[in-house]
Amino acid sequence: MKTVLFICTHNSARSQMAEAFLNKLCGDEYEAKSAGVTPRGLNPYVVKAMAEVGIDLSTHRSKSIQEFQGRIFDYVVTVCDSAREECPYFPGKKVIHKSFPDPSALKGSEEEIMQKVREIRDQIRRWIEQTFCRETKP
Repeated sequence: MKTVLFICTHNSARSQMAEAFLNKLCGDEYEAKSAGVTPRGLNPYVVKAMAEVGIDLSTHRSKSIQEFQGRIFDYVVTVCDSAREECPYFPGKKVIHKSFPDPSALKGSEEEIMQKVREIRDQIRRWIEQTFCRETKP
């Protein structure tokens, strides 16, 4: 089984969604974890948006990259530009960078924010499917 660590600034949204999607869609081939440079708790909009697609993040917590120090992953994936710049070198057999919009920076009404979070969620899902799950899922 291949291991993947998704890293973002706060481990509150994008990296959590990527971890959850990879584990759900391709969990027979990959073990995904996620962490943040400066973790600060899950984004409630993200928890709600993931619940809409049948993924429960309510028991997840933000984790620091320090928790995974010393572990070597098959893939280390940064999913935001600031984590790519701030993250100390983290060993991985393959390092990937894919930037997604930051849900914590969204402005607007609650419904406008939710709609944008759904769009980000769907972008992440499509990218996970195309990048990791090509042979196993439609």
